[in-house]
Amino acid sequence: MKHEAYIRGIGYYAPEKVLTNADLEKIVETSDKWITTRTGIKERHIAAPGETVSDMAAEAGRRALADAGLDADALTHIFLYTVTPDYYTPSAACLMEEKLGIRHKVVQDVNAACCGYIYGLEMARAVLALHPEAKVLVAAAEVLTSRTNWADRRTCVLFGDAAAAAVVTADTATAQARIMDTRLSSDGSLGHLLTIKGGGSGHPYKLGDVVDEDFFLWMNGPEVFKHAVRSMAAVCEEIMTAHELANDDIALFIPHQANWRIMEAVAKKLSLPVEKVMSTVARFGNTSASTVGIALVEARVAGRLPAGGKVLLGAFGGGFTWGSALLQF
Repeated sequence: MKHEAYIRGIGYYAPEKVLTNADLEKIVETSDKWITTRTGIKERHIAAPGETVSDMAAEAGRRALADAGLDADALTHIFLYTVTPDYYTPSAACLMEEKLGIRHKVVQDVNAACCGYIYGLEMARAVLALHPEAKVLVAAAEVLTSRTNWADRRTCVLFGDAAAAAVVTADTATAQARIMDTRLSSDGSLGHLLTIKGGGSGHPYKLGDVVDEDFFLWMNGPEVFKHAVRSMAAVCEEIMTAHELANDDIALFIPHQANWRIMEAVAKKLSLPVEKVMSTVARFGNTSASTVGIALVEARVAGRLPAGGKVLLGAFGGGFTWGSALLQF
């Protein structure tokens, strides 16, 4: 018997501090015009000193639980998608669980980079297929500024910190949206184009070593751009074809909020008008795993999730990973 999966509640959290393009002009050789023209980003949120991924994920989780009308102890599973966990161990998901005031749940950190939120929806669907009574919290959170090289003007203007979460269950009575389908893919042979190496087992540090540039995020921007557009468009086309959907059948497209030019190029490949593209990149920048979840909440606030409407999600991230999801509200 097939069990459906439904989004019951959503929420996000962004730190209070905002770093504008004007602020960045004082840190690195750049300008508001240069950043805006190339990325569409105007500002990004920055975690406070000591504010961690588990802190932010827990707050986003609380908001999603409140939206779902559930107490935290009702959860059975917590999956936290991040590339910037608090520590190697304990997992950020374990710390998040403790901060939610609960114990004895199934918890796990997963690294799918910027595709984390969509990978998480697939994970929730899989759990519900085996345990239809489960109540799954999917969280995606990043403190990317902890791995940002503020001397690298090509990358430091792109990233911000934030968290998003969704409660997923098999209960139709409380559903906000049905997860119609998800499609995921990856290609590790391209992983060298976007990396954070320093401190991992492949690039370990020993006592007394000085942190070097390899500790921070590095990417080959032009190559990432090319693969992001091609792969995100292809996986979105795949899910639309599988469900025999025309462009007019899509009420809203929510892509990964990395760069407005990427988002615009993907929409063009899908023959979707820009009016159907949800964009929050100007206000939050690229918050990696959490961008799609943030944009989903913002779309609801803006009244852009019509009843019965089909919403297409798409993402691309380091690994490389990419994926799409189809929701019906």
